[in-house]
Amino acid sequence: MTASTKIDSSRQREIAQVLLQHGWDYMRQILTIGKVKRVAGDGTNQTLNDRVDIPPPAILRSILVDLGPVYVKLGQLLSTRPDLLPPDYITALSDLQSNVPPIDWLEIETVLQQQIQGPLNEVFREIDRQPIAAGSIAQTHRAVLKSDGRQVALKVQRPGIDRLVTRDIGLIKQVAELLSGTDFGKRYDLVSLAAEFSTALQAELDFTQEARYTEALRENLLAGRWFDTKKIMVPEVDRQLSTKTLLVLEWLDGVPILAAQFTGKEYGGKIEDERKAITVLCFRAFFQQYLVDGLFHADPHPGNLFYLNDGRVAVLDCGMMGRLDKKTQAALIEMILAIISSDAQRCAQITLQLAEPMGELDLSRLEWDYDRLLHKYNNLSLQNMDASQAFYEILQAARRNNLRWPSNIGLFAKSLANLEGVGRQFNPEINLFEEVRPLMTDMFQRQLIGDDLVQSLLRTGLELKQLSLQSPRQLAFLLDRFSSETLKLKIEIKDLDGVQRSVNDGANRRSFSTVVGALIIGAAIVSTNAQTPEMQLLSNILFGVASILGGWLMVKIIRSDNSI
Repeated sequence: MTASTKIDSSRQREIAQVLLQHGWDYMRQILTIGKVKRVAGDGTNQTLNDRVDIPPPAILRSILVDLGPVYVKLGQLLSTRPDLLPPDYITALSDLQSNVPPIDWLEIETVLQQQIQGPLNEVFREIDRQPIAAGSIAQTHRAVLKSDGRQVALKVQRPGIDRLVTRDIGLIKQVAELLSGTDFGKRYDLVSLAAEFSTALQAELDFTQEARYTEALRENLLAGRWFDTKKIMVPEVDRQLSTKTLLVLEWLDGVPILAAQFTGKEYGGKIEDERKAITVLCFRAFFQQYLVDGLFHADPHPGNLFYLNDGRVAVLDCGMMGRLDKKTQAALIEMILAIISSDAQRCAQITLQLAEPMGELDLSRLEWDYDRLLHKYNNLSLQNMDASQAFYEILQAARRNNLRWPSNIGLFAKSLANLEGVGRQFNPEINLFEEVRPLMTDMFQRQLIGDDLVQSLLRTGLELKQLSLQSPRQLAFLLDRFSSETLKLKIEIKDLDGVQRSVNDGANRRSFSTVVGALIIGAAIVSTNAQTPEMQLLSNILFGVASILGGWLMVKIIRSDNSI
């Protein structure tokens, strides 16, 4: 559905009413884009199309909640972009949950029958009609399978949510295009942001993708090297029963990790030692996701980290996942090393590898900002350090210098900030960088040689072979072009005009000096051999011209030096 598609006028009225309830000014700004004129100080008319302010965090959050589940999801997406919004907005939107009442069981039952394609009592021994969770996209029920008596969680998509998403995404794209010409729209790149949101939300409606993410994360954690893989897990997916709108997962008995009660039995009765071990377990499991696997859980808030009755930690809800390619992983590892060693210059260099330039770059200012941040956050415990604020400042430092971060870096910062938030509440004394330090040698080794040394050597050998085969051909091609004079090199260096003017001025002065010197020497020769009045007059003329040119040259040099 394109932004030009006609949108339900009743929905437009609903949105306008919500905006009016939270302040007429925001609605007026949108309605008067490109229409209202004002008289500027110089007497000219200016169009008020460059000033659209985002509402304060609390009001923006309330607006999104009142607009419904699609806009709640929009707020959740914005909470993953600390490179776009200040920390108070990120905080307000991070815990955004839609206040959606549960759907009547009869509607859920209809959806289940459509997806199971048969009577429910032939598949399930029992289903709890009261949902254990109700969200904007789906609600979850507990059930027992008839075949083997296993308990499962049924995540059922809300009826009609696909039509609601299509309708509201179209309207969001319309508003983004309307604001695209304003400073506000350009600064936040609203058209691209709306397209990104549309892609993310459409993907979230497909539970088969969430099932794939869940299985991939489960397999990756089972292959962990830095932690006890028996202590952390991801629920198993029932592929036979799961569909695009129904996700059937292994049922897990436990509570959110912050609500768990600990005894410290395995640690000599010391509860603080058990808490530390669990925090280290979670940190190492997530750093494996970030820096080795490349597929990571982007929303590890307290509700998605469960402490199970058998003492394991479970990672739930793989609807929001992020990806980091090998190049980005290598850059992030170097960034962590640079942060640990307080190397602001290296941090700036790595930033240039990851971020996209949007204009003129002030590298010295970027390095200065990083130097200030590294001294501010170095060697602090989580009790005194706010990692989300630190990453926000790093992202903003780059943005102030006209660098735009890719969206996966925003997801990484969001995930790490959520993980840090849980860690700070669960065990305030833990230090994030101290937990990463023992892993750096292994991570660096993996970046150099990978998981399989033989395979890495073979790959390197093949690349060298290709290079050896291609290089003579490329060299012969260049020599052929040089010999035939068909190769043209065009080299452009930015801001070379000033240098060129300085070189030209220097060459002109040197030429004038040579001419003046030649005139003086010629005059001296003529004067020495002057035997007639005419030769003496010529000598005086040459001396006069040399004096005038020399004086003029001295004045130009003095004026040029004073103007520097």
